[in-house]
Amino acid sequence: MKNFFKKVQFLFLVLIGLVSFIFVLFQALPSADQILSAQRSDSATTAAIVKDLGLDKPIWQQGLYYFNDLSPISIYKNESNHNNLTGMHLNLGDNQLWLKFPYLRTSFQTKQKVSDMLIEAFYGTMVLALAAIVISILIGIPLGVWAAIRKNTWLDKSIVWISAIGISVPSFFSAMLFSWFFGFVLVEYTHLPMTGSLFEIDVLGEYKSIRLDHLILPALALGIRPLAVFIQLTRNTMVEILDLDFVRTARAKGLSESVVIWRHAFPNALNPLITSIGGWFSSLLAGSFFTEYIFQWKGLGKVTIESLQQSDLPVVMGAVLFTACVFFVIHSLTELLYVWIDPRMKNE
Repeated sequence: MKNFFKKVQFLFLVLIGLVSFIFVLFQALPSADQILSAQRSDSATTAAIVKDLGLDKPIWQQGLYYFNDLSPISIYKNESNHNNLTGMHLNLGDNQLWLKFPYLRTSFQTKQKVSDMLIEAFYGTMVLALAAIVISILIGIPLGVWAAIRKNTWLDKSIVWISAIGISVPSFFSAMLFSWFFGFVLVEYTHLPMTGSLFEIDVLGEYKSIRLDHLILPALALGIRPLAVFIQLTRNTMVEILDLDFVRTARAKGLSESVVIWRHAFPNALNPLITSIGGWFSSLLAGSFFTEYIFQWKGLGKVTIESLQQSDLPVVMGAVLFTACVFFVIHSLTELLYVWIDPRMKNE
């Protein structure tokens, strides 16, 4: 429990530093009034947005407003616009004390709450990342075990060589290659579209259907690198474990090879695999931007890139912060799972 609170404290300090960094970083970009003027917004709309976000105040005061919006416990003046806040409040004279969800402000373009846009997009990213990591685990780990069992054979060398190529190929290149080759060149055989999202709305906008065939190519393209890493990590770990004394003892007892491998050797290879799987899953959630954009898959990546193109700073800032929080949460859960599987790590 002591280690848990230390991790929570560390995460809290990291988030404060991250919010500060994001705020300072985006101060170097054009201000909201400059962006909206370039987009031909009328002066009244521009002035209202600038005033609502406190962008007419000094930088230090803007920073306080930004932290106040993000904090779950915030103080606002009674005359402020509270329509975009979600939570409970208590009147304190001229001010209101709010217990709320973090407010990521509203989009310049759509006028929607940034949090609503990101949560909706996150479902798509989560589905894509889960599909990619499941494909990587189901294919990569068995191939790694198979290569370890047949160490130094042509099969082992072939699997290692192919996995080395998979590690060296960037995800965005795999996405372009898969989209073109399987979605265009071989479309008569695969019947897979080059682009598409998880949900598809008909031409009348009345019916939304789930299109799992749109998931296949982006999940495969995104899962190539973790798949290759899992192959090599599983293979190298299993090679070391299969040479240990307890494995030889299990074989000497007359146990079948499958029992020796899967009940005795493989459980001891889980710790590094879980660490790698957790890290890669976090990376897929936070780093599938170009894959989503190439396949036009509606997720955090596509929303963020489109917001960058449109200079929609609230969405970009919210997406960066939201993605970083997801990464830290998944990483922390992975550490807890690691300790649960191997209690020896509890005091380290």
